[in-house]
Amino acid sequence: MSKFFEKTIHTESIYKGKVINVDVEDVELPDGQVSKRELVRHPGAVGILALTDEGRIVMVEQYRKALGKSIIEIPAGKLEEGEEPKITANRELEEETGYQANQLDYLVSYYTSPGFADEIIYLYQATGLNLLEQRPDMDEDEFVDLIEVTVEEALDLVKMERIHDAKTIQAIYYVMVERLKGE
Repeated sequence: MSKFFEKTIHTESIYKGKVINVDVEDVELPDGQVSKRELVRHPGAVGILALTDEGRIVMVEQYRKALGKSIIEIPAGKLEEGEEPKITANRELEEETGYQANQLDYLVSYYTSPGFADEIIYLYQATGLNLLEQRPDMDEDEFVDLIEVTVEEALDLVKMERIHDAKTIQAIYYVMVERLKGE
């Protein structure tokens, strides 16, 4: 056990939603003091770095209410209960882009905001893309436009804050690092 461990004394669930739950916990700190933690509980998600044979990154543009604007992102989605991340990645890629991947490789996972949330994102790379004849139905409350960009175009979109989320920036940097390793 870590010397920084915080023992939970009491948990109060204050919100249960479709995407997140929120708990308030009383915790005993390592020095014996008691404090409160407001915690967002999330089932986890996937992000898909989908690369065309020409090396373009497949992205979607969608409105994000929490930000009050549309941003451009890699395809992504929430894990369903009991669903393996790779299955989620395949499903979300097909639903959001209409592409199916011949190869889907796990790259890395990371916590999005560990100071208050337990959300983890599993990042996959999809290659050998084929456009499906029949695109699966997207979620009923999801509206997206498909965009394909080069890495250089993606970096420009980051500078313009059109790409403005961590999972997408992480994916772009992954492609850049792989390029550097290949040189």
